[in-house]
Amino acid sequence: MSVLSNHLLFYCSYTWVCISFCPCDSSDTMNQIPRTKIILSHGQNRTDKYRQANVYTAVLNCSLEYSSVLLCTSAPQVCCECCLLGRAAQEQGLTCDLNLSVSYQCGLVSRACCMDKSPESDGNLVQNHLLVSHKCDINKYCYATEVYVENTTVWCHCLGNNTCSCFGGYKLKPDGKNCEDINECLLGSHHCRTGERCINTLGSYRCQREISCGTGYELTDSNTCKDIDECETGTHNCLQDFECQNTPGSFRCRPKLQCPEGFIQDALGSCIDINECLSGTGPCPPGQVCFNTVGSYTCQRNSVNCGRGYHLNAEGTRCVDIDECAGPDNTCAGHGCINLVGTYRCECRTGFIFNSITRVCDDINECRHYPGRLCAHKCENILGSYKCSCTTGFKLASDGRNCDDINECESGPCSQECANVYGSYQCYCRRGYQLSDVDGITCEDIDECALPTGGHICSYRCHNTPGSFQCMCPMKGYTLAPNGRSCQDVDECVTGTHTCSDTESCFNVQGGFRCLNFDCPPNYRRSGETTARVDRSDTIRCIKFCQPNDISCVLDPVHSVSHTVISLPTFREFTKPEEIVFLRSITPSHYPHVDSPDIVYDIQEGNVQNSFDIIKRFEHGMIVGVIRQVKPLVGPLSTVLKLAMNYVTNGVVSHRNIINVHIYVSEFWF
Repeated sequence: MSVLSNHLLFYCSYTWVCISFCPCDSSDTMNQIPRTKIILSHGQNRTDKYRQANVYTAVLNCSLEYSSVLLCTSAPQVCCECCLLGRAAQEQGLTCDLNLSVSYQCGLVSRACCMDKSPESDGNLVQNHLLVSHKCDINKYCYATEVYVENTTVWCHCLGNNTCSCFGGYKLKPDGKNCEDINECLLGSHHCRTGERCINTLGSYRCQREISCGTGYELTDSNTCKDIDECETGTHNCLQDFECQNTPGSFRCRPKLQCPEGFIQDALGSCIDINECLSGTGPCPPGQVCFNTVGSYTCQRNSVNCGRGYHLNAEGTRCVDIDECAGPDNTCAGHGCINLVGTYRCECRTGFIFNSITRVCDDINECRHYPGRLCAHKCENILGSYKCSCTTGFKLASDGRNCDDINECESGPCSQECANVYGSYQCYCRRGYQLSDVDGITCEDIDECALPTGGHICSYRCHNTPGSFQCMCPMKGYTLAPNGRSCQDVDECVTGTHTCSDTESCFNVQGGFRCLNFDCPPNYRRSGETTARVDRSDTIRCIKFCQPNDISCVLDPVHSVSHTVISLPTFREFTKPEEIVFLRSITPSHYPHVDSPDIVYDIQEGNVQNSFDIIKRFEHGMIVGVIRQVKPLVGPLSTVLKLAMNYVTNGVVSHRNIINVHIYVSEFWF
């Protein structure tokens, strides 16, 4: 195998996959060349050598004299051309370290092909790189990890005595058969300069800058900074009317339109006249005055130059004052004008002040200069003066500065009563009305009957009227009290409006009356004549009066039968027992020579819904039986409560008094 083909395949193996056909000796013709298939791979694990789906192929036809044509396609063609570059440098006697803008891998291949053969070499040993001997048994002795020859590696070379050696950048392992990469960066055997970082590669190393090149430059494969041509790459931002010009590390945008002489181009490409008269040296000779023109200038003989406020006289010999006040342009805009030497002054009207910079009369903002001192409320500036105004509820006074209160009540804004206040007014309503929450001026009637306390305003019924209310009582038996709210009972027995007969007794009840006629039972007679009574109750008492020889009458323990009448309301709020009848009797100690009896009270009949009970107590030396209402009763209702007052001596009732209480419960609580 030739040196060129062997090392070309070796250095190309980092990136490309090549197929090489190499001659054995110079006497072979192209058809007689023995072919050895060599497959190379880069960047894969050794176990994945033949898993490549996308491979590049190259065909290398080599003669013994290295003059054969290299036929390569795709990426491997670059490898072949890089090797030919090194061979050309060798043949011309140039150094193998060419400083060219080529990739790093291309530089390695070029350098290797340049150093592999010198003119005086015999083709078997070139600068410490050993070639495969025809007598070496590769399959038996030498192994590698990246290049395969019929499944056998060839990074090492076999010597004639069946010993192995490695290419440059590799070292032989202790087994004497395998080669491994030398890490020049770790051993310090690299030649990287200061500011460069060593990066180890298979069989060699490369130097890379540690500091970036900066804006406008890029790092090349040869580790140098190269200017970026923004104009060529199209990364400039020149506008359509400009063309790009590359500069080291940047670019410039030059206008496509070139300005003629006497003009200068601005940043936007526009042509601007050059004022040649402003140059430091001056284009005109001494004694002449320069006058700029568009694109050029003219020179005139020196003349009298008058300052501001002056002009040449008619003869053109001297400067005289300009009377600005006599001009037709109304210099002071209607104000007084006073001409001065070389200038003028305006006599401003009231409300204006002279501005010495603009030389005109400016309006004085009195509201800003004298805040709170000109107007009582609001101040509005107008040209040459000011105007006062007032807030709502006030009007401007005759002096034009102060504000007087407006009496809004004169216009009658309220529906009922109006009270003027400072700056405003207040509406209020008469009794029985309230102010509307909507407009604050309308008075609305208060429905007293619908108020939460409306049920307590009137005893019976409440009728709302505009601004007030009216209480009503039941149609019969009641009349409205003087306070206009309560209902009081009409005593028909007193007024004579009852319908009782002469034999009946009129008894007034709440809301009406009752005609009563009580007769004593047999063997009893009334104790005295009872006339018409107008008290709360009428009491009629019948005393026992037995006929002679009437034993049963004598043995009857009932000594007396009484009738009494009471009128009760329907209690609206019944919270505790109500005492309604009192039965008083002299204590037994007042009866001499008799064993002291006890009095027992009992309700025998008429206790509706158990609404009544009777208790006994002592008051002022007397025994009193108190009948109480313990439950509320809703009228109209009437009942007769039959009470027994038993006198008990030694456990035996000696005699008994019966009291019949006629109870009439009214329909109403009043």
